[in-house]
Amino acid sequence: MKISPLLFIVLGFAILFTGCNTQNQDLPDDESLPNEQLYLGQKPPGLKAEVFAPGIVTTEHMEFFGSFTPDLKELYFKRKGGVYEKSTLVVVRYEDNEWKESIVSPEEASVGEPSLSPDGNTLYLDSRYIERTDSVWSDVKSLGAPFTEIPIMRLTASNNGTYVFDEREEIGTIRYSRMNDGKREAPRAFGEAINTGKWTAHPFIAPDESYLIWDSEREGGYGDSDLYVSFRQEDGSWGIAQNLGEGVNTEHEDIYGSVTPDGKYLFFHTYLGEGQASIFWVDAQVIENLRHK
Repeated sequence: MKISPLLFIVLGFAILFTGCNTQNQDLPDDESLPNEQLYLGQKPPGLKAEVFAPGIVTTEHMEFFGSFTPDLKELYFKRKGGVYEKSTLVVVRYEDNEWKESIVSPEEASVGEPSLSPDGNTLYLDSRYIERTDSVWSDVKSLGAPFTEIPIMRLTASNNGTYVFDEREEIGTIRYSRMNDGKREAPRAFGEAINTGKWTAHPFIAPDESYLIWDSEREGGYGDSDLYVSFRQEDGSWGIAQNLGEGVNTEHEDIYGSVTPDGKYLFFHTYLGEGQASIFWVDAQVIENLRHK
């Protein structure tokens, strides 16, 4: 696999710093990604979570909030440490037959917890967002009221335009807002199946709205925040929260789960404390194994 030297932060921060591009990014072309380059050429994980792209994406510094575009040619995440004194939104993009890392512009996009829309054309940043134009990302825009009135950390969207988002508070409340006849409904809170425990946050709604993933501290968990899943039932209600298990969760904070656009892998990050966080991935079969329990 051919990897740009810019990615090897652990081997040379000066190289990375020189190559970082703070300008708006060109969009990927329409050519499909070679199979050998899928997921940066990494060997797929099994049912036990593994660090993603060690030494390339995941380093000894803090990496978090990983999110792929539908064509799998761009990975957006945040990094802090080394040449990045503060939390910085970066993208690893496949272009010119190699993976290259650059800073996402505008600079204001580094504020907030990034989450891509299913079509990859909107990057949500709490109650704000940026949009793709012909060849660049737009300036940061506001979702407006009532979303600006809620201290949102992460907002995700389904294919139907339903927003699912959290609130920055110890107990935590996850809400949704649907589109109805072209108009957005007022936010509503999910029921107790979702909103139970402490630090209930960082939801991911499946594009088809068939399941919801989030993290929370609950009785019977593995330690700090664990990742949970709830499946939508035939009557439209949400099933009981199911812990994603020891193949995913640890005694640390396991948070910010999302499933890749091809449905194959669950990505999340684990906060290890003392300024350390790592991005992990695991076969999405861990979710399907719970669907009919």
